[in-house]
Amino acid sequence: MTEEKEHLQALTDIRSMMERSSRFISLSGLSGIFSGIFALIGAYVAYLILINISLRDWKADSFNDVITYLFIDAAVVLIASLTVGTLLTIRNSKKKGVKIWDKTSKRLLINLMIPLVTGGLFCLVMLYHGIIGLVAPATLIFYGLALINASKYTYNDIRYLGICEIVLGLCASLNVGYGLYFWAAGFGLLHIIYGAVMYFKYERN
Repeated sequence: MTEEKEHLQALTDIRSMMERSSRFISLSGLSGIFSGIFALIGAYVAYLILINISLRDWKADSFNDVITYLFIDAAVVLIASLTVGTLLTIRNSKKKGVKIWDKTSKRLLINLMIPLVTGGLFCLVMLYHGIIGLVAPATLIFYGLALINASKYTYNDIRYLGICEIVLGLCASLNVGYGLYFWAAGFGLLHIIYGAVMYFKYERN
């Protein structure tokens, strides 16, 4: 019986080693929580910008002002999220004793970036044509597709987050004018929930 347990333990260890080599397991749940918080703050700032613009006399250059302010707001949120996420992932990687940059992480990044870059360019095209109402839904949908595309190289939980983002994006596309609220829910609340689940499931000792 003891020998059988040893064989089972050996198989479990082998399976664990294969999974570690084929999946990027250093993602930090805390980075998801911080990203969600930054997104909520960014959404609130965007709300204030839109309210401020709407209270003033609408001029020809108001559209350009809104786009500029919102772009800066989104850029700050993105930079803050990437910075904190990178630092926490590096810390998590050192804690688990695994490399942060290898073939698996490269595949993860490539599969994540293809839909993201495509979605970003598509949103710029929509802005160029003045189709503002579908920008927020598009960011959610393409982000969800990116997560699903990259999920095979990391935790499967990412796939469920991606599906939720797509569903929110489709709902937002049917409710044009409420995109900011859906955006806050997708990039803010869902990230916080996902990050908390990841932290308690994989990181909490």
